[in-house]
Amino acid sequence: MSGQPKKRPQVPDGKSRFLVTRQKEANEKGYVGYDTIWESFQKEVPYTTPKRP
Repeated sequence: MSGQPKKRPQVPDGKSRFLVTRQKEANEKGYVGYDTIWESFQKEVPYTTPKRP
């Protein structure tokens, strides 16, 4: 194990319908995290007051 490189292999971006996962750079302890980017799947409609009877 002493001959193993300290760098983790680069992982390709994970893509699904509403989510993209990207690998972060390793920190000084060797921990590699991931960013998750969500695409909006709900539509926002401006509020309009209802009609009066």
